[in-house]
Amino acid sequence: MRAVIVTDFERDPEVLDVPVPKPAPHEVLVRVEASGLCHTDIHAAHGDWPVKPTLPFTPGHEGVGIVQAVGSAVTEVVIGDRVAMPWFGYGCGTCGYCVDGRETLCESQRDTGYSVDGGLREYSVADARYVVKVPDGVSPLDAAPLTCAGVTTYKAVKVAHVVPAERVAVFGIGGLGHLAVQYARIVGGFVTAVDIHDDKLELARRLGADRTVNAATTDPVAEIQAQGGADVAIVLAASSQVFEQAFRSLRRGGRLICVGLPKAGAFELPIFETVLKGISVIGSIVGTRQDLREVFALHAAGRTEVIAETRDLADIARAMDDVLDGSVPARIVFDFSK
Repeated sequence: MRAVIVTDFERDPEVLDVPVPKPAPHEVLVRVEASGLCHTDIHAAHGDWPVKPTLPFTPGHEGVGIVQAVGSAVTEVVIGDRVAMPWFGYGCGTCGYCVDGRETLCESQRDTGYSVDGGLREYSVADARYVVKVPDGVSPLDAAPLTCAGVTTYKAVKVAHVVPAERVAVFGIGGLGHLAVQYARIVGGFVTAVDIHDDKLELARRLGADRTVNAATTDPVAEIQAQGGADVAIVLAASSQVFEQAFRSLRRGGRLICVGLPKAGAFELPIFETVLKGISVIGSIVGTRQDLREVFALHAAGRTEVIAETRDLADIARAMDDVLDGSVPARIVFDFSK
């Protein structure tokens, strides 16, 4: 079978022919139909973060496909089910975080496409307890981006506790941001979309953003503060400078929701201003299995739209370059039916 394999952090990933894996007792074998490309996959392939994947490995945590075989201990799904293989690929199930509904904080977690092989391959194995069934009416090409971009931004809006008529600024309109705009609107937020590309801002307007700011030509802090400041700023861009802009765009009592993971992952937090203005800084990491079920349910009900372009797996290196230079309108999805 074809699989994207990272063998060296200094080289482009390769598409190689490798054996089809066999599922362990708690695993399923999935024939992948579609798999999205996330900025995190690029960080993984380049070894950008302090804890690096073990080489060689297959990235990808937006894999969606049909269960072809099940291990001897599997009871959660059956052959023929369509399932998604999200970033959170395994948790211990017994720690306080797993028990109280915050499983994505489990210290024993294994992450798809990082600590275990991911979905950028024709067949992949996954722990049956952590895959999520894709409901009828949600296509694999839509389900793939929802498996990370969707659930990550949905969770960010959730932890922000956005209430109707609050002003929500979304920094970074792309694979994640175009969905964040929609989730913020679903809960009643007035949305300002911030990006440096006019075409992405036009997409945000089409998806319901109330205002847009091109940060390449306009100071987003001044523009947002002129409107009274943001109650919530959700940062999806992988840039420390953008985090600083988002913080300064907040009004008193505002919440900064940190999602993007820049390679140089630090920004200066002014303590005096944070305290006196009662600002909250909140980290939001992907979402739980239940969050993803809710994301799929909203999409099946027609509440969200996924914007993506399809590529062949052989185009992996160019696809990563296109994501890095910002030329992709939203999400790239590898279509395995081609």
